[in-house]
Amino acid sequence: MAGRKQFDVDEALWQSMRVFWQRGYADTSLDLLGSATGLGRGSLYGTFGGKDSLFRMCLDRYVSTYGGRYERSMAAHPEDPARAIEAFFDVTLDRLADPLVPDGCLLAQAATQSATLNAESRSHVEALLGKQRDRVRAGLSISGVDGPELDDLALYVVAVNQSLAVLSRAGMPLAGLRAVVRIACTTVADALGRAKGAPSAAGRA
Repeated sequence: MAGRKQFDVDEALWQSMRVFWQRGYADTSLDLLGSATGLGRGSLYGTFGGKDSLFRMCLDRYVSTYGGRYERSMAAHPEDPARAIEAFFDVTLDRLADPLVPDGCLLAQAATQSATLNAESRSHVEALLGKQRDRVRAGLSISGVDGPELDDLALYVVAVNQSLAVLSRAGMPLAGLRAVVRIACTTVADALGRAKGAPSAAGRA
């Protein structure tokens, strides 16, 4: 039919996301995107509006794909916020160990390359990181702790989570990443315990 796209838009978006994930925004050209999707520049612009808008669509796809996994993993531990955070990190470790997807994290990579992004894309990355922080904070709120302590703890968890992706991309083995997660989970449990007036994990040992 006249005017009907003769390609799978969803698949083109997925393949574009993999290119940005593997190479980063700065090293991803329209030629590379075209090779990955099989589309010419005209089709890329006509469908996605150009490299910057396509990049933001890929970020949204990435976050929607893994965001749901984070939420489900944390929701499986409604009475144990420390275990919920451990489950949150497990989602990241599983993704980093998955040989079928690129190394690292698209969002973390976008954050480290923020200087190469335009203002709209930088704001979009910041908003998505904020959404991750809010997700973690919601999972921690079942502890009964609230206020600045919970804000700081949620930010800490997000910072560790992003660092895992960077360390993985730099070649740190999974065992090392799991060691980081163990210490982070102990830190979270101790911080929640102090905020509630409970003894620390070290004191209970």
